[in-house]
Amino acid sequence: MVKIVHYRNKCIGCNSCVELAPAFWGMNEEDGKSNLKGSHKKKEVEILEITHADVEENEKAAKDCPVNIIHVLK
Repeated sequence: MVKIVHYRNKCIGCNSCVELAPAFWGMNEEDGKSNLKGSHKKKEVEILEITHADVEENEKAAKDCPVNIIHVLK
């Protein structure tokens, strides 16, 4: 099982995750931060289980995040 963990409260709204993996990421119009689509929230963290086929594009989003708040856990 692979999970994406997103520390949304630390997001600066740069939009790189949306550009690299738009099926999984979207920008919130109210606060300008990114949302992990379909995730569930645990305190201030968004968590989503993904398939192995979706790992590569989300690893790119994690690597490109300037504040390192996206983690793909295998």
